[in-house]
Amino acid sequence: MLFLLRMLAMGVHFILAGTLGLLLGLCRPFNPDNSRLCARLYSLPALWLLRLKLSAEVQALLEHKRSYVIVANHQSNYDLYVLGRVVPKRTVSIGKKSLRWVPFFGQLYWLAGNVLLDRGNAISAKRAMLTTTDTLKHKDTSIWVFPEGTRNLGKGLLPFKKGAFQMAIAAGVPIIPICVSSYAKRLKMNSWSSGKIMIRSLPAIPTAGLSLDDLPKLIDDCRTQMAHCIDMMDRQLAQAS
Repeated sequence: MLFLLRMLAMGVHFILAGTLGLLLGLCRPFNPDNSRLCARLYSLPALWLLRLKLSAEVQALLEHKRSYVIVANHQSNYDLYVLGRVVPKRTVSIGKKSLRWVPFFGQLYWLAGNVLLDRGNAISAKRAMLTTTDTLKHKDTSIWVFPEGTRNLGKGLLPFKKGAFQMAIAAGVPIIPICVSSYAKRLKMNSWSSGKIMIRSLPAIPTAGLSLDDLPKLIDDCRTQMAHCIDMMDRQLAQAS
């Protein structure tokens, strides 16, 4: 019963947050800080409705003073609510072009200045890459990417795609990994408390002076650090339960 009530409340919340976010986007279209504000509109009420206890150690991320490429593990659609709490100022993300057709959310996602990528169109993808590189270099704006490219459903990190790391090298900006504990299979939606989740940012990985020849090692180092951090947080939560 509690699960059904929660899903009903979340459906209403999704529509209300989408409407408010769309109004924000119409009032100041493509402002790079719209993403952060819209993320909070979705996240804060949802965490309360779901009774999710979130522990976030990301102060360094929120206080960053320059552009970064932010990479995070991607578990489920609930990432919108979990990670929305920690999106920094002047940060946009890269999403699939098909998001444009999601009612309310797709339109506000576009108006928030996020990049919609058609992965099946090589020319469009290259154009988007050039746009994001220019954004990182000249517009004091960070890019948030899920390098796995799809949801891993809490089964562990999938292989990383190259795009985020190519952008960072091309723009000469650092990479900040964001790690979320494994929650996708552990949420208890029919209980009063749905569970506990940890989020942790890792030290920035510099890319200055790197070339595409360094890409495989950069990807491997980042993925290894993230996998270790996620495993450590999972063990901490298991010991605390």
